[in-house]
Amino acid sequence: MSCSRRRFLRDALAAASALAVYPAAGCRAAWRRPGGFKEFEPAYLELEREGELAKREKELWAIYEKCQLCPRKCEVNRLAGENKVCEATNELVVHSAGPHYGEETPLVGRWGSGTIFFSHCNLRCCFCQNWEIAHRGDGGPMSHGRLARVMLALQERGCHNINLVTPTHVVPHIVRALRIAIADGLRLPLVYNTGGYDKLETIQQLDGVVDIYMPDFKFQDGELSHKYCAEAGDYPQVAAAAIKEMHRQVGVLETDERGIATRGVILRHLVMPHNLAGTDRFVEWVARELSRDTYVNLMAQYRPSHKAFEYPEIARSLTVEEWSRSLRWAAAAGLSNLAR
Repeated sequence: MSCSRRRFLRDALAAASALAVYPAAGCRAAWRRPGGFKEFEPAYLELEREGELAKREKELWAIYEKCQLCPRKCEVNRLAGENKVCEATNELVVHSAGPHYGEETPLVGRWGSGTIFFSHCNLRCCFCQNWEIAHRGDGGPMSHGRLARVMLALQERGCHNINLVTPTHVVPHIVRALRIAIADGLRLPLVYNTGGYDKLETIQQLDGVVDIYMPDFKFQDGELSHKYCAEAGDYPQVAAAAIKEMHRQVGVLETDERGIATRGVILRHLVMPHNLAGTDRFVEWVARELSRDTYVNLMAQYRPSHKAFEYPEIARSLTVEEWSRSLRWAAAAGLSNLAR
């Protein structure tokens, strides 16, 4: 997550007041803003017209009966209110929503990224900087109709996209709300903003639904992801497969005449002390398995948070040399599209 995320959450709560999102007076949505720009049509509109989105929604809800939505494969009946690792039930819980100006430049533009933070998380990193949301589950219940209205309000404010943060465990809810919002005029690209621990089959269900994928690729070593991410020892293989599928679906990041992202992959990687995230291997993987033109955000803002102080090796921030070394590795791998 970006370094200004915590400030955004505080400001969004104060401004939105109990999850309310209000249209800005006189502000027209970016997708119909004048100025000669080509009108954008998100991929999900075609699926809805063909009836395919309704079919996908039905299939996704069926997974909740014996939940295998994510790689944890807990097999609890979430439709009956059961939960397990992610601690999410059948109830949709949202922490906050509002325009966000701390994301990557192609998402933010002039009017901000329309960001919605879902409570709970299936990865549960011990160093999570937003553990109050991801671990403790802070937030409030929200109906599908209300979520659809939030999406539409963000569009009316002029936000350039709908940015779904930590969506993995609530994909059926998102598709249901999306279909309601489509009927009322939603036309913004969807951003799937995930920690990378996504089941391949679930990502395949989102083919043609999501316009912009923004996954993390946190670890290259399964022993470390097992240690730091609630025993997710298969994280490196799972994330690699999911990200390759995301890239197959939407490709290298595309932008419009204003430089605003419309389609593609934005790939994040948090550089960690002692190269525990395997940054050298990460950049080589991107160059080899995706494209050297992949939009990559190497993030320098690691700081110990939540339970990180229980592990001496991650109980400090990055050094200047560790950050500089990560940039040298990226250059050596030939990555040509690093976030600035």
